[in-house]
Amino acid sequence: MKLNRSFRAICILMIIFLLAACKTDQQPTPASTPAQTVTEISTEVPEPTATKDEFVEIPDGDKISEIQGAGHISPFEGLEVQNVFGIVTVKRANGFYMQDPNPDSDLATSEGIFVLTRRIPKVERGDAVLVNGKVDEFNPAGVGGNSLTITQITSPEYEVLSTGNAIPEATVIGIGGRISPTEVIENDVDGSAASTGVFDPEEDGLDFYESMESMLIQLNDAIAVSATSKYKEIAVVPDRGANAGVLSVRGGIILQETDQNPERVLLDDTFIMMPAVQVGDIFVEPIIGILDYTFGNFKLQPIVKPKFESAGLEEEVPAPEISETQIAIATYNVENLDAEDNPKRLENLAHHIVDLMRSPDIIGLQEIQDNDGILDTESTAADQTFQLIIDAISVAGGPEYHFLNIDPVRHKDGGEPGGNIQVGILYRTDRGLTFSGGTPGDAETPVRIINSGGNPSLSLNPGRIDPQNLAFFDSRKPLVAEFTFNGEALFIVVNHLNSKSGDGALFGDIQPPFLESEIQRTTQAQVLKLFVEDLLAVDPNANIIVMGDMNDFPWSLPMKTLEGDVLVNLVSTLAISEQYTYIYDGNSQVLDHIFASKNLYAALESVNILHVNCEFYYRDRLSDHDPVLAVFDFK
Repeated sequence: MKLNRSFRAICILMIIFLLAACKTDQQPTPASTPAQTVTEISTEVPEPTATKDEFVEIPDGDKISEIQGAGHISPFEGLEVQNVFGIVTVKRANGFYMQDPNPDSDLATSEGIFVLTRRIPKVERGDAVLVNGKVDEFNPAGVGGNSLTITQITSPEYEVLSTGNAIPEATVIGIGGRISPTEVIENDVDGSAASTGVFDPEEDGLDFYESMESMLIQLNDAIAVSATSKYKEIAVVPDRGANAGVLSVRGGIILQETDQNPERVLLDDTFIMMPAVQVGDIFVEPIIGILDYTFGNFKLQPIVKPKFESAGLEEEVPAPEISETQIAIATYNVENLDAEDNPKRLENLAHHIVDLMRSPDIIGLQEIQDNDGILDTESTAADQTFQLIIDAISVAGGPEYHFLNIDPVRHKDGGEPGGNIQVGILYRTDRGLTFSGGTPGDAETPVRIINSGGNPSLSLNPGRIDPQNLAFFDSRKPLVAEFTFNGEALFIVVNHLNSKSGDGALFGDIQPPFLESEIQRTTQAQVLKLFVEDLLAVDPNANIIVMGDMNDFPWSLPMKTLEGDVLVNLVSTLAISEQYTYIYDGNSQVLDHIFASKNLYAALESVNILHVNCEFYYRDRLSDHDPVLAVFDFK
């Protein structure tokens, strides 16, 4: 689009004073086809048309840094801006990013901005442009969504002043550049929008990245703290984690109660195809891209496919063999496994159980789907799924297992539509473990505790704990079963508490994030705790295990509620660098737990998280969770 004639005349006069910039060879041509949402990216800069040694500021123009302002909302929001000058850094199908080559001295104000043209813009990388338009704060989550907004110029008129100019230098995050906060995402807001708090890029990760919105960013010596996800994202930290928080023993970064790791940077695939990496892999060249914001996260959109070297991460070493007086108990979320699944998944599960976990005596399983998987039929039976697992274990050289489960009421337990996911128990009987037997329960009848002269037993075995309690609405119901081992009673409770979906994003607009799902999980934990207390009221020395995918962290209100003063969270006994069963947005975290009654905890021999899934490329793993294995000695 063209500007008015008088202004064009001024612009033409100004061209003669613009930079005679040469081609830059800072970035090679991308090695892959860009995403469908963008036009093809060229990192080659055309021959220059400018003739002066440096840019001179356009008179009476609004600067990008003034438009961005030192905050999350532009002081120009809703207003018209004139003569905004910048160099095109990246071109998209619906607009372009530009950056001021003459930055101000205030690090709190971004020097980059997106110009929304709504059609393929007639600009190229390295063009010097003048833009008129209206400033808008775009919310990627929709109007009113819990998301930060992106400052952009809409309904633009723009003029290309010269081509082939040097691209503004990328801002380094890390050593030699700007060091990000490493613990705090936002601490100046109390339950309200981020824009209402103090803007503090030095202390708050939320504000730190906002201060570089839409700018070219560079990461050096980045290390992957997540594998490539199914969303084609990779979380990294620069400088091989030199300024990062607690790193795991295998290269990830540990989420802690007071450290949410804002130093993580998510790489996204808007412009390039992401390579398949796993935790610990090193990027051998600088990663350069545009700092963007989508789906509740700041993301770096690389403009050249990152090159990396594999760190050679392998599956966790096998668990030790156990003696005749010891019992091994494990929990494992197998991510929507069903009888119609790829047989390779069953082989992998059998390999994990037999070769790495040494065939535990009891395995609590979560996300077992019904026999026909996501095919939505009347049947919710999962007997074929369990039997295929048992058969695969046998083929892998493992012992004979039996299974316990209670099929759910159709569509009542959440999960994938039609999948009817449920929890279950595998157990072996060749090492002194015996299932106590009794009347099996159904999906809706609650199990009761029977007191037989100070010895507790179950009215239903296996049974469901308070399955019609509203705490378990649209969520899995706890399964409890009674066994004996070496003459002692053992109660096993397997759980899959409601998911964290619906919680506010760590980098969302509302700070601190509202944890909506925690309310239901806390209520579920209270039900479980009451059941444990009722068992202990009959026998204070009862041997009780409460385990499963609890979908929450050790310090969370639900887990602290469950633990109370009657259970011990075994995962919390591990070193911090070992405490993770799941990786989300690059944060290594614990969602899978084994709790033991105090009498049983006194017999604890070892607890181990076998890292066989969450650190690996999503196509190469069985599940997104790692199993937890505990060994107790009954001698």
